[in-house]
Amino acid sequence: MSLFLKKPLAAFEEDMKKSEMKRVLGKWSLTAIGIGAIIGGGIFVLTGTGAYFHAGPALALSFVIAGIACVFAALCYSEFASMIPVEGSAYAYAYGTIGELFAWVIGWGLILEYAMGSMTVAVSWSGYFNKLLHLFNLHLPDYLTQDPGSYQGSGFSMNLPATVIVLLITALLVKGTKEAAKANNFIVILKVAAVLFVILAGAFYVNIDNWTPFVPEVAQVSNNGEVHDAYGWAGVISGAAAIFFAYVGFDAVSTQAGEAINPKKDVPFAIIMSLLVCTVLYILVSLVLTGMMNYSDFNPAGKYPDAIKAPVAAAFDLAGMPWAVFIITVAATVGLISVMMVMLLGQSRIFMGMSKDGLIPKFFSDLHVKNKTPYKSNILIGAIVALVAGFTPISTLADMTSFGTLFAFTMVCIAVWMLRVKEPNLQRNFKVPALPLIAVLGIGINIFLMSKLNLHAIQLSGAWLVLGVVIYFVYSKQNSKLRKAANA
Repeated sequence: MSLFLKKPLAAFEEDMKKSEMKRVLGKWSLTAIGIGAIIGGGIFVLTGTGAYFHAGPALALSFVIAGIACVFAALCYSEFASMIPVEGSAYAYAYGTIGELFAWVIGWGLILEYAMGSMTVAVSWSGYFNKLLHLFNLHLPDYLTQDPGSYQGSGFSMNLPATVIVLLITALLVKGTKEAAKANNFIVILKVAAVLFVILAGAFYVNIDNWTPFVPEVAQVSNNGEVHDAYGWAGVISGAAAIFFAYVGFDAVSTQAGEAINPKKDVPFAIIMSLLVCTVLYILVSLVLTGMMNYSDFNPAGKYPDAIKAPVAAAFDLAGMPWAVFIITVAATVGLISVMMVMLLGQSRIFMGMSKDGLIPKFFSDLHVKNKTPYKSNILIGAIVALVAGFTPISTLADMTSFGTLFAFTMVCIAVWMLRVKEPNLQRNFKVPALPLIAVLGIGINIFLMSKLNLHAIQLSGAWLVLGVVIYFVYSKQNSKLRKAANA
């Protein structure tokens, strides 16, 4: 039977009716989930690496390019979300339009996106948590805060704070979506307030000389022993690819459709609104940060070696505002929790969608009797993410996350275009304007950015996708509920 067997759209409607999950999320809670995921990695973590290793002051342009790429994908996601409002995100959209094999590959790519994203942010959170402890003159030993690849000493080492925070968030997610959403809403308010503070307070300490030249001359920089070209317009583009991970949040909104009160209207609204708000904030913060602190000072081998781990706090520290450092460090430490929360939440919902279709074991869709959460899936994902985050360096994780994100975005742009051609009369509560043009631009820019990622990360991500295809033919194809029904 064809590898491109499609799940009828009517079956998705039936899944919605039979779902036991609690519909507790309105459009603003969904928007907060998007903002909660987006704001964090890009502002509090990747601004330092993006400025030093890629674009210099032109990092703001990298955010513009990445934001434009996201707009194309966000519009396509929104059209799908208005038609197929179930958990599973791009996986479910592909299953209803392109077919099972494509859906599996996308789902496997989303696993890469969310799992690696959670791990990346956990490592970043650990950096801010340690900085917060230092403000109170408390210090954890290096062997408990560094992965084996970063540790300079001998013997055992691990990033213990990264492991512990993932386990604590997992426990909250097992308790229930409503509780997690309430915690997320509070954190988002705190985080947005902190970002606005950075923009407004930092603007008074901007030295415009730090923006000159805005696009630095091409030069070579060393990253973990690997030397590569940086800066120039090529650096701006590679910077967009490197910080693309920071935009994963609006995608996470679509994974929550199964718990949205009015998913066909509220999910498209939340996707677009969260993306627009965060893109503007990203651009402003990157301009302020590179104005306060010269991009060359983020060199991890330079005179401020810790600046790249907590760039915003470092900039205010150098500006002579220790009280501001305290505010930013607290906000970043708390704020990054919501990013991990949303990513771990999204990961379990994608697994749930795939499990309901029989492509992975039923274990992943078993719901807690009282809390109605996929608790077994939450616990397994949390344990794996916690373990890897404790022993892996951040740079590889971030680029693999970007690959998974860009891959999923490309597939969604293809799928929405195909469905518009094949099923033009389907009800669409939201329609992408100028679809052929938007889809082509989305596909082109996402593939281009994918090609600009770190080669090692591309190779690892490619190996992950190959492994996924093998698993599909060994297990998923034989256990597909849709395929079994068709053969009956």
